[in-house]
Amino acid sequence: MTMGFDSGLYIKTQTEQILKRLRLVSGKLYLEFGGKLFDDYHAARVLPGFDVNAKVKLLECLKDKLEIMICVSAKDIENSKIRGDFGITYGMDALRLIDNLRGMGLTVSSIVLTQFEDQPNALAFYNSITKRGERITLHRPTRGYPTDIKRIVSAEGYGANPYVETTMPIVVVTAPGPSSGKLATCLSQIYHEYIRGVKAGYAKFETFPIWNLPLKHPVNLAYEAATADLNDVNMIDPFHLEAYERTAVSYNRDIEAFPILKSILSKITPGEAGSNGGTEAIYRSPTDMGVNMAGMCITDDSVVRGAAVQEIIRRYYRTACDYKQGRVDERAVVRVEMIMSQLGIKKEDRAVVKPALLKEKEKGVPVVSLELPGGAIVTGKASELMTAPSSAVLNAIKELSGISDQMRLISPVVIEPIQSLKENTLGIKKISLNLEEILIALCICAATNPMAEAAVAALDSLKNCEAHSTHILPHADGGMMRKLRINLTSEPDYSTKDLFYD
Repeated sequence: MTMGFDSGLYIKTQTEQILKRLRLVSGKLYLEFGGKLFDDYHAARVLPGFDVNAKVKLLECLKDKLEIMICVSAKDIENSKIRGDFGITYGMDALRLIDNLRGMGLTVSSIVLTQFEDQPNALAFYNSITKRGERITLHRPTRGYPTDIKRIVSAEGYGANPYVETTMPIVVVTAPGPSSGKLATCLSQIYHEYIRGVKAGYAKFETFPIWNLPLKHPVNLAYEAATADLNDVNMIDPFHLEAYERTAVSYNRDIEAFPILKSILSKITPGEAGSNGGTEAIYRSPTDMGVNMAGMCITDDSVVRGAAVQEIIRRYYRTACDYKQGRVDERAVVRVEMIMSQLGIKKEDRAVVKPALLKEKEKGVPVVSLELPGGAIVTGKASELMTAPSSAVLNAIKELSGISDQMRLISPVVIEPIQSLKENTLGIKKISLNLEEILIALCICAATNPMAEAAVAALDSLKNCEAHSTHILPHADGGMMRKLRINLTSEPDYSTKDLFYD
């Protein structure tokens, strides 16, 4: 991978910027943390060189000054909303997030279940967490939001939310995904802090859009493509332009919310407007609220432009598949198509697309193509023995290990009992081995076969490789491709007319 981003510089400058903001608010800082703390593969794909765990590493640099609150939307729990890159619910991802943070020695002080209205699944989630001895707080929708500022900033509004006790000067408020109530939690906490005589301020850490890149820069357009289902649109920040006569990029929700947010902060901190420490006074635009230094750490603009273009094509395929599966409406697909049109890019600009489609046309069966680190592309087709992803990965690691394509790596003595188990004992109709089953079988053979052992060792080389499937993959194969960190896209078609596809 050609690098275009300095992750070490990013961690250093971002840490400095957060500490600077802490000094500026002259009190406790509630830092809304957007995006993914761990495994930020979107950022790594559009900013080659970005450490997928850079954000949590910078938190490690501040661990003696901060604690973390995790927000989870009760609506997301109720709707079993899925995190696409891991295939798990937002509720489960919140628990994964807590375990990972604590494993690094960071303090997670509380879970806040936001937008709670006694939804059955959300209530079950709450009960399961409390029975584990964890502190979880319920926040209901704020009365009067967003127009009745007097009610919002009162005992009926933010005051109706329970206060979450915090002790550190920096309180990071984060969540598994967007629209989780992070901002409302920050403002509620700031209200309660002032009621208790504690000065507190707000800042926002969101990697995208990058405020000091051009509005139509591919990196910023890739963010639009990634959030097409949310109708996020990048915009020039009009408040920043008016205040400083300089352009800066924000997005529609932040710009629309800014006047309300500024009014709320002004109401919470009366008498501080115009003072050096007042939160309301130091923010003249949505951009002012941010602490994002990512744009300062790009080392090769041409590299990140090219990477972002590829991400937009990936997002087109993901959105098209989500539409096929009923997860988003057609407007999201049209939105990504418009972004591609703006940049003059086509689906075929993704190198792995054509080889897969041509092979499928030739063989008449599902096909997966996979681009190796050196640029060579191998394909794999579905058969009675194995699925297309299984075949493609086996062919790829053979190629990487210098093993002949004709060489059999997995003995029939290993495969046949697995197929027999699936068919005769488990009653599974489709007995071709999926990717996980093939890799387990390969590892068994590696115990006695040096070539199989070499092939297993080559699996690490598939990380960040590109792949394309001619059909939507069942959960087992798609999930395993994600675990191998292969960047997979799929045509928005099913390989069978069966309704129970998985």
